[in-house]
Amino acid sequence: MNGLDFWMLMSRLIVIFYTAFLFVSADRLYMPYAVLFLLLYLCLGIAVCMIRPTAWRRGITLMALALTAWLSALGHPAFLFLLPPAIFAVLAEYPVHRYVFCLLVFLPFLFVPYGDLPTYIVMTLFCLAIFVLAARSSDRLKKYEEQSDSMRSSIEKLTKQLHSSTEYIKQSEYTGKLEERNRLSQAIHDKIGHSMTGALIQMEAAKRMLGSHPDKAAELLQNAITISKEGIEDIRITLKNMKPPAEQMGIHRLRTFIDEFSAKNGMPVPFTHQGDLDRLTQMHWRVIQENVTEALTNAMKYADATQIFIDIHVLNKAVKAEVKDNGNGAVRFKKGLGMLGMEERAAVLHGTVIFDGTAGFSVTTLLPVE
Repeated sequence: MNGLDFWMLMSRLIVIFYTAFLFVSADRLYMPYAVLFLLLYLCLGIAVCMIRPTAWRRGITLMALALTAWLSALGHPAFLFLLPPAIFAVLAEYPVHRYVFCLLVFLPFLFVPYGDLPTYIVMTLFCLAIFVLAARSSDRLKKYEEQSDSMRSSIEKLTKQLHSSTEYIKQSEYTGKLEERNRLSQAIHDKIGHSMTGALIQMEAAKRMLGSHPDKAAELLQNAITISKEGIEDIRITLKNMKPPAEQMGIHRLRTFIDEFSAKNGMPVPFTHQGDLDRLTQMHWRVIQENVTEALTNAMKYADATQIFIDIHVLNKAVKAEVKDNGNGAVRFKKGLGMLGMEERAAVLHGTVIFDGTAGFSVTTLLPVE
């Protein structure tokens, strides 16, 4: 039962009670027939609310209207007051133009006895008000349901896209690792493998010639040593080229963590940085990473914030890493284990941590740099 059906049924009940009151107070001759018809009228109204197929609903409403009009014409005039709910029930099932609507609503006025006309007008206006309000409420509810279905469909679509993107990212990462392994294997084979093979051959030859031609054997050993040194240097250069700079590892690791934190908690976390990040060492990045992690965790637990800002600024003699939220803030606060841990980590590098709760809450880590 939707909202429109419910309110139409309520209007039927009110009119039924009023009609029954008229029969009880004025004319008891038609009482048995009135009770029978009123019960039938009510049952038809309930049936409309319970049945879903449109054809059946329309048939029942037309039946109720025809029966009411027939009894109004041949029976007691009080049956006329049952016409407005029956008319509006039909209009609810058959959307028509507003001119046709007005014609159907006000046409019975021509057949209502003059003495009953004021009451009939009041009854019609009452049912009209209920019909209009219920119809608007039903339309609004249908609109919300359509929006909800559309949003649900969009969420399902985005969820599938997210899963596909996640799988694609995992596959891309795995492919990248395989390509890097293949490149490293090829580099070792092309350079280091050939060098080590050449050195081994010359050492084997020097071993055979050690007794008969010691000078030649010494020359071969020296060549093998030279080739081995070159191979070791190639290994060092290859590994050095593979290892990313410290600033790239630090900023990438921090940015990845921030993106994961923002996606997991549904909170925007703008991240900015200024200055020469090449001056920061692994120790700097370690302290910054752990302090930023602790500050973000505290902001989610206590700040009631909607946005958290992170900024790293490399100055002349120091680096400043600030985590600031737009939450409640706290002028007075007690340092817990998390805050004490941040101060201890900064103190290892002769730095300090500043906590400010006046406008939101901010945690600023200051570390000296060379």
